[in-house]
Amino acid sequence: MQSFRLMILIASTRPGRIGPAIGEWVTEVAEQHGGFDVDVVDLADLDLPLVDEPNHPRLRQYTKDHTKRWSERVDAADAFLFVMPEYNHGYTAPLKNALDYVFEEWAYKPVGLVSYGGVSGGTRATQLLKPVLAGLKLVAITEAVAIPFVRQHIDEDERFHANDDLNGAAKAMLDEVARWAGALAPLRSPAA
Repeated sequence: MQSFRLMILIASTRPGRIGPAIGEWVTEVAEQHGGFDVDVVDLADLDLPLVDEPNHPRLRQYTKDHTKRWSERVDAADAFLFVMPEYNHGYTAPLKNALDYVFEEWAYKPVGLVSYGGVSGGTRATQLLKPVLAGLKLVAITEAVAIPFVRQHIDEDERFHANDDLNGAAKAMLDEVARWAGALAPLRSPAA
């Protein structure tokens, strides 16, 4: 099985967040899958300021070291998983900011969405995000993981516990992410 570089991006940055616990779970599932070399990015640790580059990202004329580092990391990935909460029926501002920093680096790569929240399991946020992903030429995978009433899966030590349905959904999503990463690879090559 071919191995792809998979970035798992934790999109919540606020204190008391549970994104890292869900990120740990999905990282374990991705590592067990066997088709990925995993790079976990926690946007709270990445600490990107609001976009502060003077040039449009499509030009790749970055002036800030944090942008250059982010560009290299995104460029190195073949695929992504976004671990994202739903805030007020939408996705997080730090996620939008991270997406807006670079442009070409995202193109022709699949993205799986692991969303969480209350009754909708974050699906309203994923629907709002999809046009942004399409604009960046990211391919949102149909198979996804939506975790409704997420607090039911968090124990007193703030660890996430997935049930069989969530584990099955994660595996199906990762299978598709790997399939699409392979299919899109020719479009990411310099000759394309």
